[in-house]
Amino acid sequence: MRKFKKGIQKVKMIAYKETSHQPIDNLWSFCGAFIGIGAIGMLQQFFYHIESEDQLFLIGAFGASSVLLFSASNSPLAQPRNTLFGGTLSAFVGVLTYKLFHLEEFIWLSPALSVALAILVMQYTKTLHPPGGAIALIANIGFDEIKEMGFLYVLNPIFSGLMVLLLVALLFNNISKNRIYPYRDVNIRKLSYYEKLFKWKIKNSC
Repeated sequence: MRKFKKGIQKVKMIAYKETSHQPIDNLWSFCGAFIGIGAIGMLQQFFYHIESEDQLFLIGAFGASSVLLFSASNSPLAQPRNTLFGGTLSAFVGVLTYKLFHLEEFIWLSPALSVALAILVMQYTKTLHPPGGAIALIANIGFDEIKEMGFLYVLNPIFSGLMVLLLVALLFNNISKNRIYPYRDVNIRKLSYYEKLFKWKIKNSC
C-alpha cells in the first residue's frame, strides 16, 4: 500500500512538472493561440460572408493543433513536418474515404474508416499529428458545405489554416528565452531571436 501511494505521488509530480510553465511562457501561449485562431477566423470572413452560420475555417481540430503548437512546442507531434503534412494527409484521406465509402445505410463506416486510415498514413509517413484524426473525421461528419467542397477541403481550410498556425507559432514560440521552434537540442539561451528563426542547422554544442 505504501509503495502504491509513493507511485501515485511520483506520477503527480511528473505530470505537474511536464505541464507547468513559466508565467511568461503561458502568456506567449495565450497570445500565439489567440492570434493564430483569430487569423484563421479572418480567412473565414474573407472567403465567406460574415452572416454565414457555418464556420468552415474555424474547425475544432485547429484548437487541438493550437494546444500542441503553443503549449507543447517541443513535442515531436507539434513540429512543422507533423503539423502540416500530418494534417494535410489526414484531410486528403478523409475526403477520399467519404467519396468511396459513404453509405446512408452504414453512416458509421466512412467516419470510422477515415480516422483509422489517417492514423495509418501518418504512422507510415512519420507525420503523426493527433488533430489529424479530427481533420479526417470532420470531412465525413462536418457541415454539408464541407462535404460538398470535396478535395478543396484539403486546401481550404486545412492546408491554409495549418500554415497560418505554423507561421504564428514560428514567430511567437521563439520570443521566449525558454523555447525554440522548431525544436532542436541546443542551448536555447545562447541564441538570438534571429538565430532561432533562420539558423536551422545549429550544432548541439551551441
